Amino acid sequence: MIKNKRGLAVIATIMAFAVMTTAGCGTKENTGKENTTKEATENDVTAESEAVEWPEEITLVQMPNENNPNAGQKHDEFRQELEEYLGIKVNEMEGTDYSVGIEGMASGNIDVMLVSPMSYYQAKERAGAELLVSTPMADDYYTVFITQADNEEINSLEDLKGKSFAFVDQASSSGYMYPKAKLVKDLDLNSDLLENSDYFFSTVAFAGQHQTVATGVSMGDYDAGAVAASVLEQMEEAGAIDASTIKIIDQTDTIPNPAYVIRGDLPEDLKSKIKEFFLSYDNEDYFEQIHGDKSIRFVDVTEDDYKIIYDTLEALGIDGEAE
Repeated sequence: MIKNKRGLAVIATIMAFAVMTTAGCGTKENTGKENTTKEATENDVTAESEAVEWPEEITLVQMPNENNPNAGQKHDEFRQELEEYLGIKVNEMEGTDYSVGIEGMASGNIDVMLVSPMSYYQAKERAGAELLVSTPMADDYYTVFITQADNEEINSLEDLKGKSFAFVDQASSSGYMYPKAKLVKDLDLNSDLLENSDYFFSTVAFAGQHQTVATGVSMGDYDAGAVAASVLEQMEEAGAIDASTIKIIDQTDTIPNPAYVIRGDLPEDLKSKIKEFFLSYDNEDYFEQIHGDKSIRFVDVTEDDYKIIYDTLEALGIDGEAE
């Protein structure tokens, strides 16, 4: 769920300006001067009108990193620098549920949001979101299927039949869409029935976060689960989970990088300015703390970079034909 939920929707107020002109009784000689003055005034009004089309504030949603105590501080520093760059107030919130964030963007309460690749498709369809930039990973991004290390009954995907299983969130690429697509394709399962109890799994849970899935499997709350390999590695490095308690039985193909998306109905010059900030951002400490590699930077991204998503959607029986 979104924490510190925005209290009021940000509404961009467009002020109307009237140019008052007096009818002159000048001669033909002063007509050119009058027209020039009028055009200059209209240009000033147009420029001023475009400026006030910007909202007074925008809201940016980041995803929390429970294994990095400095993440919150770095996100706030990023927010402050973006606020200074734009010259308008920037609110920053943490989101733990992509679906809630997408609804927030659809209602106009969220303007910029970090999403998984599959969530981008949903944000595009539901909220008119547009790609802003991608957030490169230091390593390949993929999902692993895990169970307890001492569980001798589960050693492959086939062994998951009749067992309890945990996904992350229904709008998550690595925590739901990709692992589900692999299960459907590899085991010839019915996508519409997979979450039903006693169809393939005994029960299916949505834990909300990758960390919760990993911890739940480790503690025996679920027989198995799907979690991003990078999150599992971060948890192990942070001492949040004992690697010896987890066994990996399979993994998905590589998943496209997460991306920041932006509300499509924001002013074009504001969208350009925000994108300009992201692409020029070069705080090495930020990238090391948040993305694990001080050498990476935000990069431009296009629809072509996410075409592979539509193959996954097709496997899940979702109409995701690219426009």
